[in-house]
Amino acid sequence: RIGTHYNNPSFGYGGYCLPKDSKQLLSHYDSIPQNIISAVVYANQTRKLFILEHILSHAHQRIGIYRLSMKKKSDNFRNSAIVDILQLCIHHHLDIIIYEPQIETETFMHYPMIKDLDTFKTESEWIVANRWDEEIKDVRDKVYTRDCFEDDL
Repeated sequence: RIGTHYNNPSFGYGGYCLPKDSKQLLSHYDSIPQNIISAVVYANQTRKLFILEHILSHAHQRIGIYRLSMKKKSDNFRNSAIVDILQLCIHHHLDIIIYEPQIETETFMHYPMIKDLDTFKTESEWIVANRWDEEIKDVRDKVYTRDCFEDDL
């Protein structure tokens, strides 16, 4: 049985291990008829494209990306789903700014980094957040998240 701890949708799975391991597992079963493993890999990409479509529907607005990490209280954003989605956004020339206090640079993937949270919230017309956070509660009406339980333990 899957409880709510793992049953909380996001923008897709990411990170260093799971994407690599699922693709490796798929290659091991390349010559064996199966549907589940390939469906998992395919569904993850489909999920990211679904999120991209929602972002593109707000292409006329300045879009803020709130945090790049995969889960709360994490400083690891390597291969996170939102980073993959940002890569897809590049081809659409969207007006995107990013708030990620763990990054010291002025830009990330050519997108400007906003260091101050209040400035980020003011300058963003629509905010994309993989995970809900109390820090953005005051702008809830312009936050897009799939974190339906507002809980990421």
